[in-house]
Amino acid sequence: MSGTDVVESIEIQNVVASTGIEQELDLKSLSLDMAGTEYNPDNFPGLVYRTSDPKSACLVFRSGKIVCTGADSVDGVHAALDILFEELSGLGIPLPDEPVITVQNIVSSADLRSNLNLNALAIGLGLEDVEYEPEQFPGLVYRLEEPSVVVLMFGSGKVVITGAKEVAQAEQAIQVVRDEVQKLGLLG
Repeated sequence: MSGTDVVESIEIQNVVASTGIEQELDLKSLSLDMAGTEYNPDNFPGLVYRTSDPKSACLVFRSGKIVCTGADSVDGVHAALDILFEELSGLGIPLPDEPVITVQNIVSSADLRSNLNLNALAIGLGLEDVEYEPEQFPGLVYRLEEPSVVVLMFGSGKVVITGAKEVAQAEQAIQVVRDEVQKLGLLG
C-alpha cells in the first residue's frame, strides 16, 4: 500500500483548541443570558456552550479562559469560537481584537488496510516506545518522537493518532507508522 493511500484514509475526529478573553466572567449570569448553555458548578467549574454548525462544545471558565472541543477541523474550531465571541460581544462583553487561538490536540483516525499482529509489532517497534497489554486495552500504544504524537494501533489495522498540533503531523505520523510496519514485514 502506498503512503498516499494511507494518508488519504486520515479522518479528523476531534480538534481541541484554547483561547481566552483576558477578563473574569460571571458564568451564572452568562448561563441565564445565553441560549444553548449548561452551567452546573457542582459537576464542572465551567459553562458549556454548544454550537450545532459546526458541532462543538466551548468550555468557558470564570477566568476568561476558553477551550473548544468536538469540531472535526481547525476551521470548525475557529467558526465555533467566532459564534461564541459574537454571542459574548452581543452581551456587551469586550473582547480582544485578535484573540489568540491555540490548537492543543488533533485526534484523527486512519486505516492501514491490513490486519496487524500486535504482539510482533510490540517487539519489533521496540519496547521502550510501546505499551501493549491486551488484557488491559486491545490496542498497542506507540509513542513517536518525530512527530511527537501517540499512535494507537489495533489488530484490524485501524489507527488513532493523538497529540498532533497540526494536520500535517498526523499525516507524517501515519506515514512513519506504515513505513515502520512495512520495514518489519508485518504489513499484509
